[in-house]
Amino acid sequence: MKKLISILLACFPLFVIAQHHQLEKIWQTDTIVAVPESVLPDFKKGILYISLIDGGGWDADGKGGVGKLNMDGTNYTGNWVSGLNAPKGLGRYGNRLYVADITDVVVIDIATGKVTKKIPVNSATALNDITVTDKGIVFVSDSRQGRIWRIENDVPSLYLDKVKGANGLKASGQGLVYAEGKLLKKANAQKQITQIAEVPENIDGIEPVGNGDYIVTAWVGYIFYVTANGQVETLLDSHAEKMNTADIGFDPVRRIVFVPTFNAKKVVAYRLK
Repeated sequence: MKKLISILLACFPLFVIAQHHQLEKIWQTDTIVAVPESVLPDFKKGILYISLIDGGGWDADGKGGVGKLNMDGTNYTGNWVSGLNAPKGLGRYGNRLYVADITDVVVIDIATGKVTKKIPVNSATALNDITVTDKGIVFVSDSRQGRIWRIENDVPSLYLDKVKGANGLKASGQGLVYAEGKLLKKANAQKQITQIAEVPENIDGIEPVGNGDYIVTAWVGYIFYVTANGQVETLLDSHAEKMNTADIGFDPVRRIVFVPTFNAKKVVAYRLK
């Protein structure tokens, strides 16, 4: 009996941690969003940029684009930018919107909604997520090649190699937080790598929420809360409903998580509590 009580007491703190954070749904769009993969908030304009695959996940079919949506879930525009292939990660610096599109990083002028440049990434076959530092340096992951590229002045150079399952990225000061399969890792300015946590499924989106904590998603339909000391809570499990949870956006002031649902073809907003 004493042994059983000891086991239950040992498990109790984990139970409390698992219940600490919650997601409360506040709105969702109709199923009109053409395979949304990534959401990027523009707080000054009060809109969300949404990458739209609108076809096969890695098909170079010219059907993809970028849409816009008000931050309250209204006024969806699905044809702001068209003619891309299978666009995924989004990043922004100034008036430039960067889009990962299979083999190229596409540069869009935000003021006009026009493609101004395509930056080919040598040997890339599956460019996925993008993040941009406060100095305008772009990082982009190649999931098939297991690489992370650094782009400065529109010139790519290899940043990290042999990153199995490379996907989600988030610039963090002079470092980079990134996904290596189920592992959430961080590289500092000298590219010294530490592991933050391991979650149950392969990581897609990464967003910092303060105090060294993160929200991370798994494409199959999970959202996890990761604490600074590596503990993991499951915030959402929608995989049985076949509602994907791809590359999220986050409003740190209102603590709203914007979730692109990929094959479910909608964007859902939750308040982090």
